[in-house]
Amino acid sequence: MLQLHKATVLSALFALLAPLVCFGQSGEPVETIRVDSDLVDLKVSVLSLNAQKPAADLQLKDFIVIEDGEPQDISFFAAADTPFDLVLLLDLSGSTNHKLKLIRKSARRFVDATRAIDRVSVVSFTDRAAVVCPLTTDRSLLKRSIDDIEKPDGGTNFWDSLRYVLAILGASRNESRRSAVVVMTDGVDNALPDVYGEGSRTSFAELLQIVRSADTLVFPIYLDTEPEQVRQHRSSSRAYALAREQLGQLAAASGSRLYRAEKLKDLENVYQQVIGELSRIYSIGYRPSNPLRNGKWRSVTVQIHDRPELAARSKQGYYAKGFSN
Repeated sequence: MLQLHKATVLSALFALLAPLVCFGQSGEPVETIRVDSDLVDLKVSVLSLNAQKPAADLQLKDFIVIEDGEPQDISFFAAADTPFDLVLLLDLSGSTNHKLKLIRKSARRFVDATRAIDRVSVVSFTDRAAVVCPLTTDRSLLKRSIDDIEKPDGGTNFWDSLRYVLAILGASRNESRRSAVVVMTDGVDNALPDVYGEGSRTSFAELLQIVRSADTLVFPIYLDTEPEQVRQHRSSSRAYALAREQLGQLAAASGSRLYRAEKLKDLENVYQQVIGELSRIYSIGYRPSNPLRNGKWRSVTVQIHDRPELAARSKQGYYAKGFSN
């Protein structure tokens, strides 16, 4: 297992959070429930199933939480305008690095689509993660940093890079803000079968467990690089099929959904969709009516009362192994 030592986390945390300093490029899953001693904290996204009828702002009374078939009393509720710490994680490995101009352009569009109250960071990765710009509300600074991204070298250590960002956001957790990672990638880590290179030290099983337990939302965007990479014998269709399946698992574990971009120019519209979904995310907390901490899986569903045109999405449950602050 990849160990993130305290000194490493602190130095990386400084890089991600340092104000106004930007850098150009040179087993069994366990759900840890946090916030108060026994408060189950859900991040709920709301989607409209009717494009002509977008989701309006909802209130506590509009939500129903059910655990193992039993309705629960909601004791905490935060509206959708809560500010985010938002990280755009960009895959700049060999499958995409020859299209850096388009990646920069779409990343600038992503910055434009974010809300003024959100702090945004940009991190890129090949075989290691690199902070392009730390968390800031300065959109001009973000765009200048994006323009300074240089063509990278290296393989694809996707799993390590996502774990790195989640560790930093977890260490900097702020009760007044929520956090999310939007990751643009084809998902093909060099650790997958039929892919040349050493790959991540973090296994996918470890990463999936981390995403399940994280307070940070993960929004994967699958960029389809398969035709070119398979044609050039750099990867296999089997590796791509597995990568897509894993990205879907990461989305489900986080309570989000997998987005797709067939081409790089599609990213602009996809980024806008993701930001739109982020603007409709609610924090809901409840204390389970079942007090037992027996380690068993608790199934959780969230419904919206009397609004059939709306769908709620959140994590599907947790293991009741005790709660931690």
